[in-house]
Amino acid sequence: MPAAGASVRALVQGSPSMNPRLTAALVLLCLPLAACQRDPSPVDAAPSPASPAESAAAPATPPPPNDTPAGQRIEADVRALADDAMEGRETGTPGFDRAAEYVAGRYAEIGLTPAGDDGTFFQPVPLLRATVLDDGASLEIVRGGRRTGLEYRGQFLPMPNHNAPEATLEAPAAFVGQAVHAPELGHDDFAGVDLRGAIAVMFGGAPASFGNTHRAFHSSMREKLRNVVERGAVGVVYVNTADDEVRHPWARAVQNAGKPSMRLRDAGGRGIDTWPQLQAGAVVSAAAADELFAGGDRTAAQLFDAAREGTLKGFALPGTLRLAGRTKIEPLDSRNVVARIAGSDPTLASEHVVYTAHLDHIGIGAEVDGDGIHNGAIDNALGVAILLEAARELAAGPAPKRSMVFVALTAEEKGLLGAEWFAREPSVDGALVANINMDMPMLTAPTTDVVPVGVEHSSLRDALDTAAKDVGVALSPDPFPEETVFVRSDQYAFVRAGVPAVYLMGGVVGARPDQDPKLAATWFLRNCYHQPCDEVDLPIQYGDAARLATLNARIGRIVGDAAQRPRWNDGDFFGERFGRANR
Repeated sequence: MPAAGASVRALVQGSPSMNPRLTAALVLLCLPLAACQRDPSPVDAAPSPASPAESAAAPATPPPPNDTPAGQRIEADVRALADDAMEGRETGTPGFDRAAEYVAGRYAEIGLTPAGDDGTFFQPVPLLRATVLDDGASLEIVRGGRRTGLEYRGQFLPMPNHNAPEATLEAPAAFVGQAVHAPELGHDDFAGVDLRGAIAVMFGGAPASFGNTHRAFHSSMREKLRNVVERGAVGVVYVNTADDEVRHPWARAVQNAGKPSMRLRDAGGRGIDTWPQLQAGAVVSAAAADELFAGGDRTAAQLFDAAREGTLKGFALPGTLRLAGRTKIEPLDSRNVVARIAGSDPTLASEHVVYTAHLDHIGIGAEVDGDGIHNGAIDNALGVAILLEAARELAAGPAPKRSMVFVALTAEEKGLLGAEWFAREPSVDGALVANINMDMPMLTAPTTDVVPVGVEHSSLRDALDTAAKDVGVALSPDPFPEETVFVRSDQYAFVRAGVPAVYLMGGVVGARPDQDPKLAATWFLRNCYHQPCDEVDLPIQYGDAARLATLNARIGRIVGDAAQRPRWNDGDFFGERFGRANR
């Protein structure tokens, strides 16, 4: 999952924040020379070992009683989707296809109408898969007649290339800070730097002085790569800072270096948003940064400090850099699973409220205690099961005036790709007017509330307030808004398409004094996030999951019956940048 729950960064450092995937720094091995649609980096954080006190905060076992029909339906779906037979549901694998067939079957049982292509429940999603090959990878620093080669895997990793199977590039280089161009905030990392025909060397993130929303947007690798391409760069080198590697150890990046990267594929077989002008790229470890900056006025440590202080300035680097790498590029097809409840109003039925939850997970990987299948019970079989229950509740009542669409998405773990494809090329006719996303609800301790992330950006706030009152659940503010989870999961693909969206996380207020949901989330993120122990035997609170499904269904009905479609708030950053068509 790319966003949900508690921040890996904050939780690993001891904060009770609530959002797992969002480590703000895009570090280690951001999906290659294409924009990282999902932030943070696809190289997963390796949480530092829990202290004895935190280890003692493991969720209570055995699992709580599940004694409601809705909870039992959700549990049955979680058990089916997180079964070993699904082999971790990695995009493009037979296990994912089995999971997609299961969801389609459940749609049919509920009585939903197929809304994919050709009268089926499936929307094909064309992809390119790129896998870095070990042979031929190199990064050399050429200065003063000397060539200094960095150690492959020890000091650098090549970025996968979705445009060419072999790449060699030697060019001058320039440091461009965090590659942020934000004239609205009076900030330009490119001032005085000529990138034409050069390799852009950059850190991740954005200045801490930026507000949360601006910092999230400008931290995106998509925006950074767009910036350097517009200024004529022909290659890119991403440099980890020391802070990056506290959160994401280099050894974890090396461990995951062989995993394939994916991008959407156009009708001509080319990658979408793969920046072919950038001929080659690499990621350099913090320990090797001094080699890169040698001969300049500032050491790597001084530049790391300047990044923390927001005082980075760009400058030309002496000599040239030589990058080389080889990538295996293959076309790949996956699919979203799409169903619909047609709206009851002849006019408003062409407007669609879109429910989403990603179906994919990370498949089979390194074994832990003899188990290498990453079943993803919480991430995100539980989210899909909640989507199915919300669909059942809506289908059991009168149809809302607007249509309801339910999409179990592929390739979220590869960069929000299934969501981006549906937002760009919806398989339903008409407008997408709202998105309600469910991703990795960490419901391992009972709560009395729900956290609606992103609700402050649009008129969906009113629907949320009414629905929560109707269901009898409290709404809590995002406890760590600086982590900007709103741009970390599938809802952001819809936001970028101009569609107001909300993502409902599990709650943070405990229902029992002996169980703290924040500590339970911390334990999950430290121990089981993207690990084989994300299994059905975790103490999932299916009563809370059923309540979340009811809340989601109620939100959709309110939005579906409202006189006006949702609108971005006046002056909202996302509304101004992406949402003019929906205002």
